[in-house]
Amino acid sequence: MAGGNEGGEKTEKPTQKKLQDAAKKGDILQSRELGTALVVMAGIGCIAVIGPALIDALSTMLIEGLRFRRDDIADFAPVDRGWALLKGIALPVAGVMLATFLAAIAAPALLGSLGFRPGAFAPKPEKLNPLSGIKRIFGMQGLIELIKSIAKVGLLGSIGVWLIWDRLTEIVGLGKAGIAPAMADLGHIFIFTCLAMAGGLFLIAGIDVPAQMFQRAKRLGMSKQDIKDENKESEGSPELKGHIRRRQFEVLSGSTRKAVAEATVILTNPTHFAVALRYRPGQDGAPVVVARGCDAIAAAIRELADSNGVTVLQYPELARAIYFTSRAGQVVNEGLFMAVATVLAFVYRVENRMASEIDRPFVTVPDDLRFDADGKPL
Repeated sequence: MAGGNEGGEKTEKPTQKKLQDAAKKGDILQSRELGTALVVMAGIGCIAVIGPALIDALSTMLIEGLRFRRDDIADFAPVDRGWALLKGIALPVAGVMLATFLAAIAAPALLGSLGFRPGAFAPKPEKLNPLSGIKRIFGMQGLIELIKSIAKVGLLGSIGVWLIWDRLTEIVGLGKAGIAPAMADLGHIFIFTCLAMAGGLFLIAGIDVPAQMFQRAKRLGMSKQDIKDENKESEGSPELKGHIRRRQFEVLSGSTRKAVAEATVILTNPTHFAVALRYRPGQDGAPVVVARGCDAIAAAIRELADSNGVTVLQYPELARAIYFTSRAGQVVNEGLFMAVATVLAFVYRVENRMASEIDRPFVTVPDDLRFDADGKPL
């Protein structure tokens, strides 16, 4: 019973495949708070830089809009008149819009969620279910969003009240100044207040982003049985097997492929190491290592040996000893001659149908030539 419960609990992190499948369906890591903070900060920063130019353009537009000439009446053209008034502010406004647009793109880019996903636009009937909507509103997610909204209003409201209270004397004094100085001071107060509130938004985003990451990981969490099922499904995929086989052959050079195809026997670890030996009586004075490799290269050597009908035998200690004492193109270490000769004699007998797998001999590797998987002497 305990094992069954363990297999059903979502205790494991989602696999890369699970994350990719979820992203294709539109389930991506996103934070509205981060997007809002970036957009507000980018917009206010841009206004702070081009604000004077924008104010001058608005003043010019207002003056020109209230001024009437004889030509404006005689040759009345509202479209031309409207464009002449708007083109002065078009560039500053376009700058602000571009800055906010780039900030809106930057938010998902920072979270690694940038991209077009057609699955996100697919109709979802469950979204139309009123009961599901009520559950979302009054469920845990709705409660979290309510708390976030209250915290946001409380934090930003506190920042706004503090800034106004701190500059209350300055604000009251604006009425005694001229229009131009008062407008400039008011603009400075507005920019500073917005920047401070944007900083508050970043503080909220700093809390919201880790929370969204935790919620998504929990939502996409997998049980151990889910991971096993996914691995079985992936391993059984003909496309994946074909891809793995192609990758294995790609890691071997042409000369190595030819050497493996002409090898007498392949000795394996069985998975991490593989060495290809060649011995031709009358041509080779001693067994020669024609190829060797670990991990992906070892897998490629085994795959190529199977496809060329080369005998593959599992002798872990001997395979490691040859791997760590000889390079490709070198004769096998003298201390391993006896063990390798025993294996080659067995291969010869098998090829001539004089022995079978049951007769495979046991070989001994000298103590000074025994290595672990990291190449350290045992």
